[in-house]
Amino acid sequence: MKPFFSYLLAGMTGGLVSLAVVQWTKNEPAKTDEKYNARLVSAPTTSVAVTGPDFVHAAKVATAAVVHIYAEESEEQAIANSRKKRNPYYLDFDDFFGSDFFNRNYYRRQNGSGSGVVYTKDGYIITNNHVVGFADKITVTTSDGKKYQAKKIGTDPLTDLAVIKIEASNLPVVTMANSDALKVGEWVLAVGNPFDYLTSTVTAGIVSAKGRDLDLLEDEKSIEEFIQTDAAINPGNSGGALVNQSGELVGINTAIATPTGVFAGYSFAIPSNLVKPIVNDIIATGGNIERINLGIGGFDVDENLVKELNLRVKSGFYVDELDSKSPARLSGILPGDVITKINDKSIKGFDEIAQVMKYTKKGDILQISVNRDGKDMILPTALKKGL
Repeated sequence: MKPFFSYLLAGMTGGLVSLAVVQWTKNEPAKTDEKYNARLVSAPTTSVAVTGPDFVHAAKVATAAVVHIYAEESEEQAIANSRKKRNPYYLDFDDFFGSDFFNRNYYRRQNGSGSGVVYTKDGYIITNNHVVGFADKITVTTSDGKKYQAKKIGTDPLTDLAVIKIEASNLPVVTMANSDALKVGEWVLAVGNPFDYLTSTVTAGIVSAKGRDLDLLEDEKSIEEFIQTDAAINPGNSGGALVNQSGELVGINTAIATPTGVFAGYSFAIPSNLVKPIVNDIIATGGNIERINLGIGGFDVDENLVKELNLRVKSGFYVDELDSKSPARLSGILPGDVITKINDKSIKGFDEIAQVMKYTKKGDILQISVNRDGKDMILPTALKKGL
């Protein structure tokens, strides 16, 4: 019996100790848990809404300055254009035999619709050459529903740009942005009149690429450096606005790449930095923009050419030949000169020269820097036809 009571006493003692420990633990503050609970209580309980870009202001500004254009040929122009296509040296036999002598059923009057962007408050409007180039009757409908008969100021087929004018005042205009500052991935809006009847339509997308040369314009002297976007445009959007999130004009919508004739994910716009000088030239000259080449041939300067010819510069365009009586020759440029700069643009090769020449026209004067046998000089070069 003695061992039994010993075990019983030990068990009771152990139980009492455990109970005391549990009780003491309950009364002792649980500091770690309290800190954790305090953090939970003090944490923010409000939720943050995630939203996309806000295009409301940009859409409002752009739609006010985008117009609907309906262009058509008169009967007289359709006949004349049809004859010129058949024979550019045609004689107008109507003058001899009367207007009803020949059967006129072979011609078809062209017509179509598109968009335009108001450039000045007094009615100059930018659009595409392919929208109005064929037409002598042009009707413009502004965003507030007013209709005007427009006059064609001029066109530039090499950039597919055109300018028309309506007699109006205090028209809403868009601010021109620097399209060179536009970044791939940046949001843009396309504004226009797709399919003729969906007027003042706004679509959004991003800049997919810049400087696209697609050979859309057939002339070998054509200028193409399109902004590619995935903003939806369709027939009727041509000539409309491409704007940034501030509502500033970054391009003129011009074309789509599509196997079906409607939007398939790829649209293209003429950048504003090309639009502005061409439009100003059209307004100043009535569309008689004549571009003049420098008339030079040669090679891009590289390490091999520097060693072979013992050149004193490491980059530029080496002039090997000049056309007779070309602007370059008349300005004093000689074979063996290295063109290093034109105006404020450094020249590393022929591509930079071609880029500069895109924005020039007959009558402009270029400040061309050349290195001749190690000596730098500046030669003012007037762009004019050879004598």
